[in-house]
Amino acid sequence: MFRWTPTKIVALLCLLLAMVGSVGLSVMMASVASRNKLAYTDRVEDGQPPEVALGIALGAFRGVFVNFLWIRANDLKQDGKFFELNQLAEAITKLQPRFPRVWVFHAWNMAYNISVSTQTRSERWYWVQKGIDLLRTKGIVANPNDMLLHKELAWIFLHKIGGITDDANRYYKMKLADEWTTLLGQPPARDFKDRSREHAIEQMVAFLQPIADAPRDLSDVIAKTPLVRTLLDRIQSEVGDHGAIGQDSLADADAIMTLLRRYELIQAVQRSASGKIAEETMSARMKAMLAMVRDPALKPAWDAYLPFARRYLLETRYNMDPGQMIRYVKKYGPIDWRVAASHALYWSAQGVERGLLRVSKPAEKDFDFTNTDRIVIQAVQDLYRYGQTYFDYLGFNLGAGEMFLQIPDPIFAQTYADIMQELVARSKWDTADRAYTMYAAGYENFFTDVVLYFYRLGMLDLAEKYYRHIATWSGMNLNDPDRARKFSVPLEEFVMAQLAERQRSPNVAVSEVTASLLGAFASLLAGDDAQFRSQMDYAAKSHGYFMQLQRNASAVDTANARMDVMEPDFRIQAGAVFVQFMSLLGLDQAAAVFKAAPDDLRRFAYDMVEERFRDPENKELAVNGERFDSLFAEPTGMAEHRAMIEAYRKRKSEQNVKQLESK
Repeated sequence: MFRWTPTKIVALLCLLLAMVGSVGLSVMMASVASRNKLAYTDRVEDGQPPEVALGIALGAFRGVFVNFLWIRANDLKQDGKFFELNQLAEAITKLQPRFPRVWVFHAWNMAYNISVSTQTRSERWYWVQKGIDLLRTKGIVANPNDMLLHKELAWIFLHKIGGITDDANRYYKMKLADEWTTLLGQPPARDFKDRSREHAIEQMVAFLQPIADAPRDLSDVIAKTPLVRTLLDRIQSEVGDHGAIGQDSLADADAIMTLLRRYELIQAVQRSASGKIAEETMSARMKAMLAMVRDPALKPAWDAYLPFARRYLLETRYNMDPGQMIRYVKKYGPIDWRVAASHALYWSAQGVERGLLRVSKPAEKDFDFTNTDRIVIQAVQDLYRYGQTYFDYLGFNLGAGEMFLQIPDPIFAQTYADIMQELVARSKWDTADRAYTMYAAGYENFFTDVVLYFYRLGMLDLAEKYYRHIATWSGMNLNDPDRARKFSVPLEEFVMAQLAERQRSPNVAVSEVTASLLGAFASLLAGDDAQFRSQMDYAAKSHGYFMQLQRNASAVDTANARMDVMEPDFRIQAGAVFVQFMSLLGLDQAAAVFKAAPDDLRRFAYDMVEERFRDPENKELAVNGERFDSLFAEPTGMAEHRAMIEAYRKRKSEQNVKQLESK
């Protein structure tokens, strides 16, 4: 017979309390999981690997099964079986979508391991893109507030694409510039008559604002501008191959990207002096598209549809917010989205912002603000060093050339100073009571470069401003006993000392001289003669310092000095780099630079441009049908110049012959 004893009553009460508590905790945990998107997948979708179905079927034993898959994945990595590893890691991401490190592992494998195991640069780019897209459109979508995923995505942009460690890095940079020119259009040209930071930011905001303001739904676009329906119907019938672009439903992303590429190519053709020749070689589809672009009656439809299409792609294909892009432009500066550092900045800054919304004192160790902030500051540094891009979009797409050049954007020097205090305040490793911090060391090195840059541009007031700034900045490290003396000398003496010290390294010397020469030639494209001359002066000084300090005769090679990493004659060095620069340009840009350049540089480039741009059938004409001499007038003194070059080559040859005879 059942009897209620005090023990049984207490046990029953405990049971009831536990049941009530579990219900409350379940509701609370479900709410937390939903709010932070922490739920695992619980259903099998078509096309998923069989491991996913098996893992889901195992239920509570899923964790053990996933551990087995991780062990197997590590074995495949060690064996170099990257493609099998790729498939297995994809299965793990399906089973553990809220586990950030599986996304990082998978993306890193594609962007770094698999990419370098391929044989061509296009294959490498395919796998780098796969790694980026995995984090950008899947991993971060599944874990929108996870800082690690943002940091790793930013690092791929900063290091893999923006860096120089990969043999195909230049191709990556061009492909990124090509992709984002297609997506956003040709960015506004920098107004060199107004160098103010505020004006440049206003230009970029005005460029992006129509995209941010565009409707999200195509039906809203058509309702506001009915002519868009006519445009899309004509594109579908006359151009074709665009799927649902003409329907009320949102079009396929690839179809929209194809449409934007055709539109931007037509815009590039219309800007080109060789446009007539390009039009003659167009396909029927492109000619039909060209007619629609040129039709003034359709301009309102293009103006309404294009911002919508760009916003749709940004949000669905790239998981990026155009409004946030504008906010970052206002905060950091006139970001050019064709540059890898721009995307590194976007994702690292977004990761920090989202982390700040979630961090608490007990969970602080789970948020790597320090290293994510360091990517932010490194991205700003890269925007300073490579933030202005010159890219031949038309030539790259037609296979006619790969003109790509990145030069410094001094506007981001102020950005670096503005955000440093914000980053230091978040870092527990860079407190004021430390005698040495990494931020302070980087700050001094960066602004030393800034001083040298503005000095070589001839902007002595800004050079002096930043020189005084680093000399008096309160956050500087205290471990250098010579620092007070180093920053007490006049500006010119400081610059010369830094220049002399840096030129002792051959690699730095080549980089400095070549970069300043390219910057000088690029300024000719922008019509900035003052910048051209100051860059050339800096290149000559840098070259001269290196030759004075490091050019010592060698008994082994009498034709060359031990440190002849550059031509000892600066005229030859500058002329050779100018020929290389001109060889990257299309006809329009080459003609503009040639006309703006002084005669001594024109003489170096004339034979090259004649060979490349003169019509082989009609020597009077250029390849675009214009008179060749009107584009590239032969500079005076070409006979003497050719004789000088021939004598120089002969002298080098004779030195080599004498060396061989002496052995």
